[in-house]
Amino acid sequence: QVQLVESGGGLVQPGGSLRLACAASGFNFTNYYMHWYRQTAGREREFVAAITSEGVVIQYGDSVKGRFTISRDNAKSTLYLQMNNLKPEDTGVYYCNRPLGSYWGKGTLVSVSP
Repeated sequence: QVQLVESGGGLVQPGGSLRLACAASGFNFTNYYMHWYRQTAGREREFVAAITSEGVVIQYGDSVKGRFTISRDNAKSTLYLQMNNLKPEDTGVYYCNRPLGSYWGKGTLVSVSP
């Protein structure tokens, strides 16, 4: 079955960086667009970034533009999110999503704090 497993979250100071990964299995990763979402305290799940099956970036959420970069390695069936210049408001759970069929991972927690 389709599985999406996020990793790479953790505690980082403001201005720091993290790289999230999402390992996909159970389907042909190469054929699907992929997204990152996040859920921060007191807010609904928020769109972060989207990428085509061939690795072309589609869009970023306004709050992460210029700081986050989505990418993928189809040979490894893995989606990435490079997060730079992190801010306390970036704290939350980050989810990998395959929009076709609405598949979600369980998320990885990112905490940005001094």
